[in-house]
Amino acid sequence: MQSRTQVRNDIPSPDQAIDMLMAGNKRYVDGNTISHDHMATRGQLIGFQKPFATIIRCSDSRTSPEIIFDQGHGDLFVCAVAGNVPTTELVASMEYSVAVLKTPLIVVMGHSNCGAVSEALKNFNDIDSLPGSLPSLISQIRPAASQAGGEFGEEALSEAIRCNVRNGMERIRTTSSIIDAAVESGDLRIIGGVYDMQSGRFEVL
Repeated sequence: MQSRTQVRNDIPSPDQAIDMLMAGNKRYVDGNTISHDHMATRGQLIGFQKPFATIIRCSDSRTSPEIIFDQGHGDLFVCAVAGNVPTTELVASMEYSVAVLKTPLIVVMGHSNCGAVSEALKNFNDIDSLPGSLPSLISQIRPAASQAGGEFGEEALSEAIRCNVRNGMERIRTTSSIIDAAVESGDLRIIGGVYDMQSGRFEVL
């Protein structure tokens, strides 16, 4: 098993950042993860952070990017909300990561069997019946549910999850001039993908 006691202090290119994530996911799938010495690295990060990727993910407790991509302290800037929806607050957080921290990569990460997307399909015609504040969140996933046919089923759920990721990627660029400009300049890439909870693999769409 590899071990790591030092934090990164460089900023890779967007393509290098993708390679680093995918290599980490392969280690995770293969059961060959790095031993991260968190006691050693946490002190090194007191005065700075240089995450090489920003991840917008679902709040699902089974989808931690640090584990899925086998990364350590300070490597990932993570924004989480049920259904990995790029809300105004999450877009603002991503703008901070791009404008201030200079992260070269944004990843919109969906996952198999997503409960939020499932609710958008199951309640497609009656989202307002959901409790509390859920209607305002699930309504933002409804376009993906519509693209997948608007009826609940295994295939429809998988397709809606993919559509929701793609819609999120588009929404991030159209709602943020900061992020769009960084993409246009080549300093930033936005990719999307789906994490399969059975295999552990992250598939780029």
